[in-house]
Amino acid sequence: MTKEDLKIIFMGTPEFAVASLKALVENGYDVVAVVTQPDKPVGRHGSVLQPSEVKKYALEKGIPVLQPEKMKDPEFVQQLRGFNADLQVVVAFRMLPEVVWDMPRLGTFNVHAALLPQYRGAAPINWAVINGEKTTGVTTFFLDHDIDTGRVIMKRTFDIPDDADVEYVYNGLMHLGAQVALETIERIVEGDGKVDAIPQEQLMDGQTLHAAPKIFKETCRIDWNLPAKRIYDFVRGLSPYPGAWTTMRTENGGEQQVVKIYKTTKVDRLFDGLNKGALVADGGKLFVVTMDGALRIDTLQMAGKKRMEASAFLNGLRNVESLTLE
Repeated sequence: MTKEDLKIIFMGTPEFAVASLKALVENGYDVVAVVTQPDKPVGRHGSVLQPSEVKKYALEKGIPVLQPEKMKDPEFVQQLRGFNADLQVVVAFRMLPEVVWDMPRLGTFNVHAALLPQYRGAAPINWAVINGEKTTGVTTFFLDHDIDTGRVIMKRTFDIPDDADVEYVYNGLMHLGAQVALETIERIVEGDGKVDAIPQEQLMDGQTLHAAPKIFKETCRIDWNLPAKRIYDFVRGLSPYPGAWTTMRTENGGEQQVVKIYKTTKVDRLFDGLNKGALVADGGKLFVVTMDGALRIDTLQMAGKKRMEASAFLNGLRNVESLTLE
């Protein structure tokens, strides 16, 4: 089998998936169709429909686009079958029913932004940073009945610097994922459709598995009772999106305000006698007290205002010590 013989259907939605789709197209693979989410209503009244980033790229390249509401819809399944694809490649998409993932003769593989079996779930990049991991990576695996549990084809690692936020890791894994997707298809082509794939049970080695569930608003609330390092990792694991948040209250129990914190710095400081969450201004810098010390807050955003440096925040305050983060 040669690459020219291979008909591929690509499934994905966000920018993260575009890099892999682009790599397939630019390397001469025959992507016969793209499957992506339906256009999303945006604007004040939801009257404008916004296509996904994957759809935008596919249309630019003249690739047919399918946007099913339900993956089991008989009309969609019939359309999909009509392309007679040999292989399906999935990147940052939703869960597929068996009638879809089992359709092509060479199967369906997924590009997952973690080193499986670690960080199965919808938000592996965020959770790897939140948990202070020093290394993550990309895994390709064949889909099966359960989420992110299929046989592993390839893995590639990616280092996480201690000061990296989610945006840095996202961009790195996006490009690494495209490379691994290509290498995985090359293996399939070279093996004439056969490729070694390892059951994830053989890769566990007694390790404790970390999950990567979907992140909601409440997930992003900062717990000031945690050690400084945990909070530091939590903030960078949610920056710049969706953003870690807390509430700010004045000493006399005034109205609470929601504050997003985008960047902090670890410091060797102790502020004795102050409660966790207390704010301290010192030398033009803003600090917050944690369970075992303090963090310097560098970038934040008050509700209804633009993101700002801590120095700009301090310029508008007379008595920062009257404020507490909760």
